[in-house]
Amino acid sequence: MSALAELTDLVARNAVDDGVHETAIPRLALIRSAAPTEALHALHEPAVCIVVQGRKRVLLGDRVYEYDRNRYLTVSVDVPIVGQVIEASAERPYLCLRLDLDPAMLAALWMEMGATPAAATSDPSLMLGDLQPELVDAALRLLRLLRTPDDIALLAPLVEREILYRLMKGEQGPRLREIAQADSRLGQIQRAIAWIKRHFRDPFDLAELAAQARMSPSALHAHFKSVTRMSPLQFQKQLRLQEARKLMLSRALDAASAGYAVGYDSPSQFSREYNRLFGAPPLRDVARLRRTPEALYSG
Repeated sequence: MSALAELTDLVARNAVDDGVHETAIPRLALIRSAAPTEALHALHEPAVCIVVQGRKRVLLGDRVYEYDRNRYLTVSVDVPIVGQVIEASAERPYLCLRLDLDPAMLAALWMEMGATPAAATSDPSLMLGDLQPELVDAALRLLRLLRTPDDIALLAPLVEREILYRLMKGEQGPRLREIAQADSRLGQIQRAIAWIKRHFRDPFDLAELAAQARMSPSALHAHFKSVTRMSPLQFQKQLRLQEARKLMLSRALDAASAGYAVGYDSPSQFSREYNRLFGAPPLRDVARLRRTPEALYSG
C-alpha cells in the first residue's frame, strides 16, 4: 500500500461519519463528507489542509482555490471564506486532514533554522502547494499515532514539528516564516484581525485599528486587503453576519434581535447586508438551514 493510500485509509477509519472530527492529537482534525455540499461560510483559522480523497473549492474575496490529493491548502491568518466540497460520493467520500498552525512552534522552529527574516509579501492568506512525498510521509506517521494513544503526548509534537519543517522548507516557506515573526507585516495584520474579532460589535474605528496594528491607516488598509482580499470594514461585516446567523440558529433569536446583538442599529440595513452575503433574507435562510442541518457542515 502506498503512503497516500494508507493515509486515506487512516482518515476514513477515524472519520466514519460526515462532519469535522477532532482527534486525540492536539490541533489535528479529520473531515468527511459523503456528498458535495453547498457553498458554506466560515471563519477559517490558520491551518494546513491536506485532502486525501475528493475535491474542495474555497473562495476568498474574488479569488477561487481548488485542491485535491495533489495540492494542499495553507491558511496563514483568521479569514472569512466560502468553502464547498465539489467532489464526493458515498463510495468515495471527501476526506481531509486539517492541522491547525501553532505560531509558537513555528517561531521556535524558525529560530532553530537560523531565524532568516522573511521578505514581506503581498500574497493572500490562502495559498496552494504541491503535495510532496515527504509531507505525505510525515502526515501518515502522525495519523498512525491514533492507533497507539499512549505515544501521542511524546511523539506527536515531534512529527508535527517535522510537518512544519517540511512546509517551511517548501514553496510556502516565506509565508510561514512571516507567521513565526510577530513583528512581520503578516503579524501586524493578524493583530488587526484579532482586534476586529474582539470588537466586531462596536462601531468601526480605522484609526484605533491602525494603532493596534502599529501601521498607518493607509498602509493597514492596503496590506489588509492584499492578505484577506477584503477591507477591514468588509471583514468586520462578515464576522457580524456570521455571528448573527449562529445566534438565530442556536438561540432562536429573531432577525432584529440578532442584528442588534452583533452591532447593527438598523434592522433594514442588517437584512440587506445579510441577504447580500448569504443569498436570502435572514428568516428564509435560517428556515432553510433548519430543514437541512447538513448545510452547516464546513471544513
